[in-house]
Amino acid sequence: MAPRIALAPDPHGRGGRLQPLDEAGTPLGPPVPVPDLAAAVAGREAAEHPRWVWAAAESGYDPLLPRLPGRVARCHDLRLVEALLLAHEGRFGAPRSLGAAWARLRGLPVPADLPEPGSAEADDGQDTLFAPDRLQLPPGTDPLAAVVAVHAEQQRRLAAIEEPEARGRYRLLLAAESAGALSAAEMGHDGLPWRTEVHDRLLTELLGPRPTVAGAQPRLLAELAAELREALGGRVFNPDSHAQVLRVFAEAGIQLGSTRSWELKRIDHPAARLLIRYKELSRLHVAHGWAWQDAWVRDGRFRPEYVVGGVVSGRWASRGGGALQIPRILRRAVVADPGRLLVVADAAQLEPRVLAALSQDAGLARTAAGGDLYEALAASAFQGDRDKAKLGLLGAMYGQTSGDIGPLLATLRTRYPAAMGYVEAAARTGEDGGVVASRLGRPCPPASADFLDLTEAGEAGGEEGGRRARSRGRFTRNFVIQASAADWALALLAALRRRLAELPVTSAADRPHLVFFQHDEVMVHTPANLADEVAAAVDAAADEARRLVFGETPVRFPLSTAVVECYADAK
Repeated sequence: MAPRIALAPDPHGRGGRLQPLDEAGTPLGPPVPVPDLAAAVAGREAAEHPRWVWAAAESGYDPLLPRLPGRVARCHDLRLVEALLLAHEGRFGAPRSLGAAWARLRGLPVPADLPEPGSAEADDGQDTLFAPDRLQLPPGTDPLAAVVAVHAEQQRRLAAIEEPEARGRYRLLLAAESAGALSAAEMGHDGLPWRTEVHDRLLTELLGPRPTVAGAQPRLLAELAAELREALGGRVFNPDSHAQVLRVFAEAGIQLGSTRSWELKRIDHPAARLLIRYKELSRLHVAHGWAWQDAWVRDGRFRPEYVVGGVVSGRWASRGGGALQIPRILRRAVVADPGRLLVVADAAQLEPRVLAALSQDAGLARTAAGGDLYEALAASAFQGDRDKAKLGLLGAMYGQTSGDIGPLLATLRTRYPAAMGYVEAAARTGEDGGVVASRLGRPCPPASADFLDLTEAGEAGGEEGGRRARSRGRFTRNFVIQASAADWALALLAALRRRLAELPVTSAADRPHLVFFQHDEVMVHTPANLADEVAAAVDAAADEARRLVFGETPVRFPLSTAVVECYADAK
């Protein structure tokens, strides 16, 4: 096993301290002060390839990235690991900072986690994301001593998981989550290639010239709003106000339950079409317009701030910037640098394949062995009707029972009893207030006390109790699939990151690197001469992730891979 080295940066300056540890977390020597932490980390990385142990990537890795000649291979992120161990122990959502873990270890009052930077609750006056007080340690506490002690306690808690197979899977989850933190930090540092001139041109074509007055509406958007008001009889209202839109449509004799596009598309009225277009362009202006470009694009790079495990299923989130929702129209602005290409890969029909692997349903595994899973499913069970096949399988995974889906589910239960039994068992667990987990062991949040009180009241709980139980059942039904898909995606990311680091290059500047990750999609910015090798590395990483997470399953997770200059050409 790789050696472990605990790391604590000096709160001010370039130095820090290191301390070697054994696998259990016991110190193998005294702390070693170093005047240049980045140089020391680079030297130890080249000589020993250790697993670095730090409070969090934000405080341990991010500040080093601008000064590191290369990248570290592996780490143990105490904050992410603490959150997963707490969840496994039934303490879901408890504070997870180094200071909180230290306080629990010492029997001290546990500080609440600080709000995430960029959130509405965050202190806008805070100087930087990496401020030392984010560690939440009591005054006078030695940060390195806290890192060493908390790491040793985490290793003890991991070893206490009794069942060896479950312990091995959870160990893999902790390592993959920590590796995800490395990738997130590096993608934020390197940035996604972004052509501001292309972005400007697209915005101008769709919205009109950039307003010269801050907060003003672009000309074409304002004209569209005026057309919308005219189509509704000249009524004055704010098209960005949900309540006002419903009111003026009602006054025009059009009853709307919401302003969702699918509902508006059913309305045969010019105002409905205009409102759909207005909402699309307004959303683009607010979420990815010129103000977004000013805030998030620097030096030709979109630099997102990913939040690893930001969703309870293990999917990532982002701290503003919409890193996980780049509109299709703006993908034209993502263009590789001269001499480089983008390798873009996404998993085809990932969640149904995950269900096949989880349930070990031999029939569904055979169906998932080919290319288009829904086409194969249609041929085997739905007389070639792909739409019915897709609707039925998605309904089974998401708990949809209304409309004409009942017969489709009955067909699936007959053809694929193990797969349908798997999701239905997860739903029953949720309905009973229980907890389900992903393939690697990430648990879902427990049922709330209000839920338990209501559903345990039996007939007294009435219709509301039944409704809440069914809702939680739908959540747990899908959680086992979505969270297991997140397990696979994390393992893919870690394996691909390692394989990219192993490609032969003449200098660090020539190394391909990950620049984008979105649930089941990855993008690598690579020298053009290495594009084929990168594409092969992506495929190999996907298969490695399949074996690591699901074992010797016959289910395959094929990737749709494109090598392009512009992101928009990948789809």
